Amino acid sequence: MRGETGEQAGAGLHGRLLLAVVCGGLVMGLALGVRHVQGLFLLPMTLERGWSREAFGFALAMQNLVWGLAQPFTGMIADRFGALRVVVAGMGLYLLGLAGMSVAATPLALTASNGLLVGVALSGTAFGLVYGALSRIAPPAQRSAALGLAGAVGGLGQFLMVPIAQGLMEWLGWAAALLALGLAFAACLPAVRAFDDRAELGAAARAGGPSMGAAIREAFAHRGFWLLNLGFLACGFQLAFIASHLPAYLLDRGLAPGVAVAGLATIALANVAGTWLCGWAGGRWRRKRLLAGIYLLRSAAMALFLLLPLSPLTVYAFCAAMGLMWLGTLPLTSGLLSQVFGVRWIATLFGFVFFGHQLGAFLGVWLGARVFDATGSYEALWLGSMALGLLAAVLHWPIDDREIARPAAVAAGA
Repeated sequence: MRGETGEQAGAGLHGRLLLAVVCGGLVMGLALGVRHVQGLFLLPMTLERGWSREAFGFALAMQNLVWGLAQPFTGMIADRFGALRVVVAGMGLYLLGLAGMSVAATPLALTASNGLLVGVALSGTAFGLVYGALSRIAPPAQRSAALGLAGAVGGLGQFLMVPIAQGLMEWLGWAAALLALGLAFAACLPAVRAFDDRAELGAAARAGGPSMGAAIREAFAHRGFWLLNLGFLACGFQLAFIASHLPAYLLDRGLAPGVAVAGLATIALANVAGTWLCGWAGGRWRRKRLLAGIYLLRSAAMALFLLLPLSPLTVYAFCAAMGLMWLGTLPLTSGLLSQVFGVRWIATLFGFVFFGHQLGAFLGVWLGARVFDATGSYEALWLGSMALGLLAAVLHWPIDDREIARPAAVAAGA
């Protein structure tokens, strides 16, 4: 059954589009992979510095919030001038942020480096920019598949980053490991040219269409845009809480450190398949219903994880289930925005929706640390994550996913 997505399942990806997808996924995988493993640095860094978990958690929470605040603005720049320059600048900021984190002597310095610099860097190197560029490069019939495949490549990068980061920490220590991860961005600079979207931007500008301001006002007046934003908050809360606090949660419950490392790796590996499947499904069924289903299944997975006896087996099963639904929301959400509003200002509009995601991520990381320091338990955060997942499913169901009707002269540029 084909959904009302405005797309048909296209032929296989090839040529320039395939290269752009692979290189975009590589950059995205590095950016998200380094972020994915930061929970591994929580205990060694706080123990050596004598900080509370809240100090580390607040810096990481600020990273998520700054990322969300910066995303609309980096999206605007990319929609005006192309993704190339923004991604290169983001990679440089990432290197500076990780270098600053490695020598941070106070919680304030940690917040400035890992919170501010890395937060802005992520807005220029992760899915907001990469998905925006690929949405323009890919024809509509191949867009959903392209986003899903890029996400799968990025997920593979996240998976590989877990053993790489763990190995670097054991070999070099946590501070030098951060520097090594930062230098990895320099090695990926040549890949950025493959998803240069300036030619597509020029063609869209010549075709006409709504201005950036008009597109933003159009989206802000659309009820579904706000429902998508609110529902995305749950996604950010769930993922940031689990990625940041699951290693500490498992250690507190008496499991070996290797279980946490293997759990994060399992999430990243399952995410490869899950993101690709969500991209594939988004070209065939209604994206809003797929999103609602993902949020329901996440809540069910968390409930089972808490109810079953804790063991390495239940940890790996939980991580595999969550990994299958980890970043699959992103190509579906980006594709839903393209479906309704077009691709001319997709990075800008995704940036505004992504702020809701990152506000949830800020709360998930910071509240996780604060509640644990106050109560010695993560139980309230697990329950809150499940409740938000149920709410997100309810919010996505009534979204009007029909393409915006515009006058012919305006629609030509969409």
